[in-house]
Order: sequence, then structure tokens, then C-alpha cells
Amino acid sequence: MDAHPDAPPVVVTDTLKNALRIVALDQRARARGVRLGQSLSDARALAPDLDCHPADDAADRALLLTIAAWCERYTPLVALDAASGRDHGLFMDLTGCAHLLGGEAALVADLEARLGAQGFHVRLCLADTPGAAWAMARYGQARIIPEGAHGEAVLPLSLSGLRLEPALVVSLGRVGLKTIGCIAALPRAPLAARFGARLMQRLDQALGREAEAISPLMPVAELSTERRFAEPIARQEDISQVIAALSAGIIEPLERRGLGLRRCRVRLFRVDGHVSALEVQTARPLRDARMIARLFAERIAGLHDDLDMGFGFDLIRLDVAHADPFEGAQAEMMAGNAGGHGHDALVDRLGARLGLERVQRFVLADTHIPERSFGREPVARLASHPGARRAASGAAALALLPDLPTPDAIITRPLILFDRPELMQTIAEVPDGPPLRFRWRGASYEVARSEGPERIACEWWRDGRGARTRDYFRVEDRQGYRFWLFRHGLYGRETSEPAWYMHGLFA
Repeated sequence: MDAHPDAPPVVVTDTLKNALRIVALDQRARARGVRLGQSLSDARALAPDLDCHPADDAADRALLLTIAAWCERYTPLVALDAASGRDHGLFMDLTGCAHLLGGEAALVADLEARLGAQGFHVRLCLADTPGAAWAMARYGQARIIPEGAHGEAVLPLSLSGLRLEPALVVSLGRVGLKTIGCIAALPRAPLAARFGARLMQRLDQALGREAEAISPLMPVAELSTERRFAEPIARQEDISQVIAALSAGIIEPLERRGLGLRRCRVRLFRVDGHVSALEVQTARPLRDARMIARLFAERIAGLHDDLDMGFGFDLIRLDVAHADPFEGAQAEMMAGNAGGHGHDALVDRLGARLGLERVQRFVLADTHIPERSFGREPVARLASHPGARRAASGAAALALLPDLPTPDAIITRPLILFDRPELMQTIAEVPDGPPLRFRWRGASYEVARSEGPERIACEWWRDGRGARTRDYFRVEDRQGYRFWLFRHGLYGRETSEPAWYMHGLFA
């Protein structure tokens, strides 16, 4: 504000009670007598040069989420203040984190200074309970409430500090109850009977009589390690070296827990508040620092846009987002026998560059309909329970390869199977004889020999009761070409005019 003394006062307006009213304002507007909730016409009478902007809840929330991601440099437990309505804010659980920055006072000062440098006006308070911190930040002056003193500290504050509905605050004011201290010593039963149990719940939360949990935006990592810098770094080589060092530092905690990482992320906190995130996922539990660093190098190389360094990063953190039990394997006596590890490394590298969801394998499906008998799934899909995790990691050696057919299937199933059977014209014996000649894709074929039928019943639970049976034939024409075709529907029982379809070609 001081850098632009001639700038007009700025306000944000929205439609409330059928009128445009002020929902946010800057210090210049406040100095001219404009206040929150005032109608725009009254505000313009006080300050004709008001710079008005319509409220944009979506943009406000996006900005708040950006600030929340940046605040994770102090603690992983950052939550949105969902109960505050338009007066948005954040909750941060700093339990066990303050000593990392030299204590509570140093942490609060650092947080306030950094957000102020980004252009934000901040009101904050550190207290034992979320309710007390919320009330003091908005209606008090203290920035830190000493441990155990939050009960007395909030008593002089307005009842609005209890996060109550405005109508309830007005009702309490009509009977002379203006501050939190006015109701703290009153009998609870009459207050709850007249004003509702919500009033007593908010009072208990603020005073610490009732526990209040916050819902963090991001799940807490199983393991985490970070590196802070006195001077920001902005070179690709430096970032790669830091990621390699962090990867090496996470191995020993993984070994103590008997785990190997499956998904981990690196977050880079830029000095101007921007946070970049890189994530990699592995095909099997991994406990190799060099491989982890290499995966992140592949991930950075595969970015569509270069990593925006800005003015540099002053904090880099590596989080283990998901880990599975690590099953050690006996080393081979013969050199060069790497088993499936070379394949897993290839899958991990492809996944880091392209995304593991795009590295898929063929799997058998529980159906006997040929075109439905297989599907695809990501190679490194994370399982939801330990038994499934072991099965998934063991099956990863067949990734990118279809399930091998049995010898009988090699003979009876074609090399080329069409995605959808193709309709054709056929002359065949009724009711269930093989085709004698057929016309397909504009060409006519005369059958020299045939084998079948192989009957495949319909899946009535999927296609309905009206679905038809298929009779498959393996036929060879006079030129030696072999086809796999079927009659759709039993003659006289399911239809009077069965249709014929081409479904595949043999070698």
C-alpha cells in the first residue's frame, strides 16, 4: 500500500440480502469509513473513487489451496477452515514441528514474514486448541498464547470468535451476552436449551474441554526427509544432487521397518511461494537410493515443460507416500543373472517418464467369450492389502506380456483375433452344419475342410436372457487360408435365421 499512495481504495462486493455489499476491503477503504457488510451505495458516498471487484469464490479457494500447499513446509497437517464461510483461513497442526525452526516464536515470525513478502496481509495465532487460535487470530491481538493459558485468553473476545452463525450471535447479544466470558461461567443446561447444543460444543472446543480434529488436505507420508538451504538453489545439477542425497537418507529408515517404497514424491518449495511436486511409482518395493534418484531424473526429463526454477528453491522434501513389505532375495552365485530386476527397472524408468498408468500388461478375464477373455491393467498397480501386494509384486515379472496360452489353446485359437466379430454371408447346412462357402470383405471363399463346432454359451447375466449361443468352426479354404468363424444363434431354437461372423485368422 505504501508503494502506491495514490491508488484508490479497493473493495470486494457480493450480493447479500438483495443488495451489493462489501465482503472484503483494504486499509485505505477502512480509513475512509467503509466497513464490512455495508452496501455499495453507502460505501461510494464515503469514497466515490472505490475500486470495486466482484467476489470470486472459485479463485479465492484456488489461491487458498496454493497457500496451503506452501504452508506444508512447516507441517504436513494443513487443513482448510471450512467453518468460517467467506472469512477463509487455514489450520496448521504444529505439534512437534516448532523446534525445527528454533521454537514457536521463530516459526510464527518466519511464517508471517514469508507470507508478507509474497504480498499477503496475515493474521495468525498459535494456541493449544484450533478454536482458541481461530478466535484470537480474528478478534484478538496475541500472536502466541502460552501453553495452558488459552482458556483465559479467549474470555474477553467476541462471541463471533466461537465460529457461530451470525443469527445466533445476534440472539445472544439481545440478552446481553457479548463475549465468550459472558457464557463461560453460566449454567450449561439453560443455555443449551435456549440456544442449542452447538453453542456449548463450540465453547468446549475453544476452551479445550472437547477435542477437535482437523482434516489435512494431503495424507501424511509414512516417511519424510528434507533439506533446507540458507541460499536458494536454482540449478538442475544441484537439485539432482539433493534428491540423490535425500534418497540415500531414506533407505536406513525403510530398512528398520522392513519396507520398500512403492510411491514417493519430491516437493520443491520456491521462495516466492510456488510449490512443484514430482512423483514416481515403482513396479515392486524398492530400496535402492541410486535407482530412486534415477527415477526422479527420468521424471524431470519427461516433463512437458521445464521445471520452473523462479528465484530458486529454499526447501526440498522427499516423502514416501506408499511402502510395501520388502522381501529380500538370495543373491545368485553366477554373475550376470539378474532375474526379473532388470525388467522391473525398465518398467520403473518407463513409468517415471510416461506415467506408470500407461505401462500396462495383459491379464486374463473371468469369461469364456473370446473378445472379453483378456484385459489390460497397469503393471505397478498398488494393492490394498499385504497379501495382494506380494501377489502383485510377484506377477510383475510378466508385465508387458500376455498370459501364456496352453498348448491346446495354441491350436484352437487364432493368431489374430478381431476386436469385434465381422458379419459375413455364408452358405451352410442346417441346422448345425459347417459352412460350405462364404463371402467376407468383398471376396468369396470356398471351404475345403472344416472342424467344429465348438459351442460357447451366452453370458445371460451380462447380455440378458435374449443373448444367443455361438458355434465356432475352424475352416480352411482351397488356397490354404484358415479362418475362425461362428454361427450366432441355434437354428430353430433361438432364431430362424442365424447370422455368421468372422472372428479371427490362423497363421
